[in-house]
Parts: sequence; C-alpha cells; structure tokens
Amino acid sequence: MGAKNAITPYLWFDGNAEEAVRFYCSVFPNARITGMSHYAEHDGQSPRRVMGINLELDGQSFGAINGGPIFQMSEATSFLIDCATQAEIDHYWETLGEGGTEQPCGWLKDRYGTVWQVNAMHIVERLVGADAATTGRVMKAMGSMRRIDLAALERAFEG
Repeated sequence: MGAKNAITPYLWFDGNAEEAVRFYCSVFPNARITGMSHYAEHDGQSPRRVMGINLELDGQSFGAINGGPIFQMSEATSFLIDCATQAEIDHYWETLGEGGTEQPCGWLKDRYGTVWQVNAMHIVERLVGADAATTGRVMKAMGSMRRIDLAALERAFEG
C-alpha cells in the first residue's frame, strides 16, 4: 500500500480544525502538520478557510476536516494514549483535559470534542489471564477513578 499507516483516522470539526490540530501538535511529542488544504471560492466558503489537515501525532497519521455542524464526535470513537508512567498520564490528562470534561476510567473529552483514553496498556494487558478476583479488584479500582492512578492499580493487582 505504500502508506505509513494503512488506516488513518479523521476528526470532524465545525470550523476549528486548524486550532485543534495546532493544539494537539503542542501536546504530543514528535507531532507535526504534514499537509493542509483550503476551500475553493466555488464551495461557498472563503478561499482562505482551511478544509482539511493531515498530521502526525507521535508517528500516527491523522486527518482533520472542517466539515461543519452536521456531525459531532462522541465516546463511540476514542483514542487510547498508552502511557508508561504516572508523569505521562498526568501530562496528557491535564493538558488535553483543560477546558474539556473528565470521564470515568481515564477517559476525557477535550475542548474540541475528541475523546481520549489516558491509560497504561501494560496495566490492561496484565488482566489477560488474571484470575477473576484480581480482575474484579483492578476494575473496581479503575471504575472509581477519573485520572488513572498507576500506584493504586498496582495495589489492586497485589490484593
């Protein structure tokens, strides 16, 4: 196929795609805008208005489009940020959460409507093959959290 990512998620915005993309590029390491297109005058838009943006967030390709008010983002689609440390969790939680809404289990909706899961996959992966009591303790602990607390989840694993 030749593309770096065979599947590229696209984010739909109502006029603020460039603002959102520039914000995301300030939050994630190794982030950059890789392309931008503008509406043509015959589209009924200002020719200076951004139509679409291609970007990379830490190696993952994304697209963003100013598609208008027709669609809204929801929790039905979310992006998991795999954090290795509590410091990473805190960084993403605080930065992406500013002006957004916190949700249970490490989920948040940022001020642009994009839904993120700020979590640590190594914790989730440890649940594979764990006994029911361990899984229950960890899930109960996670369910009581908004921001993920890695130390508390480790204590739940240990019983």
